[in-house]
Amino acid sequence: MKKLSDLALENLLLEVDADGIATVTLNRPAKRNALDSTTIEELIEVFSLLPRAGARAVVLRANGDHFCAGLDLVEHYNEGRSAADFMHLCLRWHEAFNKMEYGGVPIFAALKGAVVGGGLELASSAHVRIMDEDTYFGLPEGQRGLFTGGGATIRVAGLIGKARMIDMMLTGRLYSGDEAVSVGLAQYRVKDAEAKAYELARAAARNPPLSNFAICSAISHMQNMSALDASYAESVVAGVVNTQEAARERLAAFAKGTAAKVKPD
Repeated sequence: MKKLSDLALENLLLEVDADGIATVTLNRPAKRNALDSTTIEELIEVFSLLPRAGARAVVLRANGDHFCAGLDLVEHYNEGRSAADFMHLCLRWHEAFNKMEYGGVPIFAALKGAVVGGGLELASSAHVRIMDEDTYFGLPEGQRGLFTGGGATIRVAGLIGKARMIDMMLTGRLYSGDEAVSVGLAQYRVKDAEAKAYELARAAARNPPLSNFAICSAISHMQNMSALDASYAESVVAGVVNTQEAARERLAAFAKGTAAKVKPD
């Protein structure tokens, strides 16, 4: 099996610390971290390997002033792709983002500047999104004669609803500030998104890996099922997760009164 150390990355930077916190950095700042075909292939490789490499949590960040400006439109224009070519490219985008959403390792996206088009599709594949004060979200495909191809109709519509997504695409509407949080594009708005992302990643990494795997994969799978099938799948997953040895240890602490109480700060 290929190892993380075997990866020859051009557009991503990857580090994993001693606690199993992986940092994946988009590293095309001169292009506002636009996603070209090379970056998509690197995302597939990285997020295929991280769960098997023992990563406990991931912080997804970007170099430069912007998180991601979406599809590399210059590459797309220069390639002169056919309909079939672009369809296959979109399938690779789906492969990358599915690896993220369903991989079972919590991903915390630290957002700044532009999170637009395919950049929003990328961010919506993370499990938790943290925006800074300057972050803005958009789906400008309509104004450019395009249509989303990396899962926005699934994930972004799931976050904010069909009507808001259609509005964004038709009119170029941008969301920022508290409004972005209120509609569901981010869960946190803070001054330092990266610091918050690492704080949350370290908190999640303290959970048993099997619990995190279920939270970060099973819930998404269950959303694709009928209510009857989802209730059955939930019962099966709960049976496995809730009887793991790590759960027994934590239940023992609760029973003895030594576990931390669930209460506001």
